[in-house]
Amino acid sequence: MNKWAIAASLVIGMVLTGCATTVKPSYVSPTQYQALNCTQLQSEYDRIQHYLEQGVEPEKRTGVGVGVGGGWGRSGWGFGPTFSVNLGQSSNTKRSEIAQLMGQQDAIVQAAHFKNCRILTVKRS
Repeated sequence: MNKWAIAASLVIGMVLTGCATTVKPSYVSPTQYQALNCTQLQSEYDRIQHYLEQGVEPEKRTGVGVGVGGGWGRSGWGFGPTFSVNLGQSSNTKRSEIAQLMGQQDAIVQAAHFKNCRILTVKRS
């Protein structure tokens, strides 16, 4: 019984640690911001920062599906109709969207440095 309690504690600890990690920016190429001037770069950075401060809420996707499934049941192998309902989130989670936006901000800063623009940034904690 003690081994199960220790194992459960370790699993819970790992799950909670995984949820508490900070979001790291995704890579975004700064070349998409080459055509912007210094004022436009600052405006774009500020727009993304405002969006991050407001909170990012990805859209929820729902769906209903009907199909044919097979498997092993009480009476052996067989095929039968299946019905599934999806009420979860899309693969575009809040953390991945935040990482993408932070990557865009980093790309804007790189483009600004390349153009010798002074850009006001926000420190991330």
